[in-house]
Amino acid sequence: MLLAAFPDARAGTPAPRAALERVHAHEYLRRLENLTEATWFDYPNTIASATSWEAALLAAGCAIDAAETGAFALIRPPGHHAPPSGAMGFCLVNNVAVAARHMQKEHGVGKLAIVDFDVHHGNGTQDVFDGDDSVLYASLHQAGVYPGTGAAGEGGATTVNVPLRAGCGDAEWLQAFERRVEPAVARFAPELLLVSAGFDAHEDEDIYLVDMHVTDGGFRELAGRCAALVPRVAAVLEGGYNLETLPRLVAAALDGFGTTTAG
Repeated sequence: MLLAAFPDARAGTPAPRAALERVHAHEYLRRLENLTEATWFDYPNTIASATSWEAALLAAGCAIDAAETGAFALIRPPGHHAPPSGAMGFCLVNNVAVAARHMQKEHGVGKLAIVDFDVHHGNGTQDVFDGDDSVLYASLHQAGVYPGTGAAGEGGATTVNVPLRAGCGDAEWLQAFERRVEPAVARFAPELLLVSAGFDAHEDEDIYLVDMHVTDGGFRELAGRCAALVPRVAAVLEGGYNLETLPRLVAAALDGFGTTTAG
């Protein structure tokens, strides 16, 4: 449905295995690559199959493409729950982390920031970069829902978690962004900003325990504020499961980012 809504999106290419191994353990990737049938994989709510390795390589490749070109990667599976040594929360490979490490290793980017506005905390991304003073991770998310992480003050000096109470809408999300995320990114002064763009805080999503009321315009504004923080910005798709609204929300974010789509 997303690709039909964005017919001008270019096709992605698989990431090289070496790019994934900058983030994920070799043994974990070997197990994922060698799957021959559908199975619950590493975590009770994450399924993988014989085609998951190909899908994971393509998703990570699109994330790299987006980071290199300033685009928005329309990808599945999402990635921000995946820690270095396993799968979690529908996520097999941490796409934004792979893209970040690629930009550092292959393009000489020194400091970069990741802003995550998925309704769920990106515990995997936080784990990948915990203690790494070259990457700032800032997350806006609903407090008290899956995966149960992301409390204010959790993580090291380059982690900024902003948990929001249930029932918040545009005003609260934008205020939190202005008060917590913008100053942190400004102080950090990154060369590149990557956005984990999740749309499951939308008012029309229906996810267990999630209760947020961000509108189309709210996501457009969040994207625009991200784009205003750093001259170089790219985004990858995380959550967003209402197939009727998701294409519209991606379009709103693209308008805010002022960018194109990757595959």
